Amino acid sequence: MAPTFADLHLSNDVLKAIDALGFEEPTPIQSQTIPLLLQGHDVLAQAQTGTGKTAAFALPIIQSVDVAKRHVQALVLAPTRELAVQVAEAMHNLGRTKGIAVLPVYGGQAYDRQLQGLRNGVHVVVGTPGRVMDHMRRGTLDLSTVRTVVLDEADEMLDMGFVEDIEFILNAVPDERQIALFSATVPRRIESLAKRYLRDPQRVTISHDARTESQTRQMYIEVQYRDKIEALTRILDLESPSSAIVFCRTKREVDELSATLQSRGYTAAAIHGDINQSQRERLLQSFRDGRAELLIATEVAARGLDIPDVTHVFNYDIPDDADAYIHRIGRTGRMGKKGDAVTFVTPREMGQLRFIEKQIHKNLRHVAVPTTGDIAARRQEVLRAAIVTAIESGAAATYYSGLAESLAKEHDPLQVAAAAIYLANGGPGGRHEEVSAVEEMHESQPTGPGAMARLYLDTGREHGVRPQDVVNAFTAEAGIAPAAIGTIDMFGDFSLVEIERKAAALVLERAALLHMHGREVTVTPARAKSEAKTAAPPPRDRPKKPRTKPRTGPRTLA
Repeated sequence: MAPTFADLHLSNDVLKAIDALGFEEPTPIQSQTIPLLLQGHDVLAQAQTGTGKTAAFALPIIQSVDVAKRHVQALVLAPTRELAVQVAEAMHNLGRTKGIAVLPVYGGQAYDRQLQGLRNGVHVVVGTPGRVMDHMRRGTLDLSTVRTVVLDEADEMLDMGFVEDIEFILNAVPDERQIALFSATVPRRIESLAKRYLRDPQRVTISHDARTESQTRQMYIEVQYRDKIEALTRILDLESPSSAIVFCRTKREVDELSATLQSRGYTAAAIHGDINQSQRERLLQSFRDGRAELLIATEVAARGLDIPDVTHVFNYDIPDDADAYIHRIGRTGRMGKKGDAVTFVTPREMGQLRFIEKQIHKNLRHVAVPTTGDIAARRQEVLRAAIVTAIESGAAATYYSGLAESLAKEHDPLQVAAAAIYLANGGPGGRHEEVSAVEEMHESQPTGPGAMARLYLDTGREHGVRPQDVVNAFTAEAGIAPAAIGTIDMFGDFSLVEIERKAAALVLERAALLHMHGREVTVTPARAKSEAKTAAPPPRDRPKKPRTKPRTGPRTLA
């Protein structure tokens, strides 16, 4: 029987915080490491990102902190500012019921805020080695009261050249202290560091099987490269993930996929090595806050990210090796929660998939691309569940004795219910659509009458404009939600944009002139398709790919 958090000898305050955050059961790294740290042992733990290692060292620290003493009692070193901020947030959330004060210190942030926090007094400092060392030399960070030091992702810190900084910091902490070293790999340099600074450390090693997270459903879809985007959007429509990360191999692919998804109405944030730090932080915050449902990233750009509650990870490109695969899918299925990891594999890449399966000692489950019939059926399931919930909760009681009762007297109750469901799915003036279960991969349905409008922009491919530029201009200058934007057709010197009617009116009202690539772009209502036939662009400017309909209808949960 798997241990519970209560079995790990954690205090009631800590258990309350764990329960409030929705953590269900400890992961292997937590169940093995927490008791050792609570007993005062030094620990050398080999664990990948995604195994729950943050809570493995955060919970013992929170339990041991004396909140009455407002000085630094624990120090956590992390290789990147993103990881430092995320660890600090996790420790703050876990220690909130006890009143733990946590301060992140990292390069790129003004010293004033960090100095104010240090002057006020904090219990835990989480920082990058360089900035921690700067504060020590300035005399603004005193480590003489530190009782616990954690080196998180130690191998990455050494790879980044922080070894001398780490030694400088460890030499400054008291002799009587506890050190926990967490590393994805334990090469000779890590062994040497542990031998010099850790005292009789207890070793914890998480096996490949445990590292791939038993709570994560691992699947693959065999698909031609040209059909990946259609397969991805169908899964998104079927599953409707609230927070998903999509991994791509290159920066260019991240930009292109993000632009395509935004043009289809998904809210996506894209990060890679060319994104500057301030923009990166804004994009990541929008993803954490739920304003962006998808994060499109390269593997390198996603290193150090520790975002909770990611429900899905998509490997748009198959990872290069097993370690990369484990690192990616470790973003979901965290802290006992369930998650889904889907890898897209072209026929030529099946050998690479089998190699990864052999390395992780697990066979991924093959799944098919959802059909439009699957999506329609799923929507009906969700609507049915919502209706049952409304009935059982009494939320619909207000309408029973009035409108519903009078309609039932005049019409067959089944017809009344069917009409209500029809209207709930859009009905006249809404988003109602008929979906064929036998549509092929590239087929699409026309937009429902009255739901969308079309706008004409006097700019196109010849001016270097991409669909992503249009989405960015509409959202930034007119305040339009990306979800309101449908299909974007780019021609030589003009573009056509399908957009919800209300949103179209706002664009014309607020931003009849947009700015793209340094030039003014005029936005006007497009002529009706029947009128435009005589003025259609020449054949060479017609889009080669078939049009894809804007997303319509309610999204559904898996």
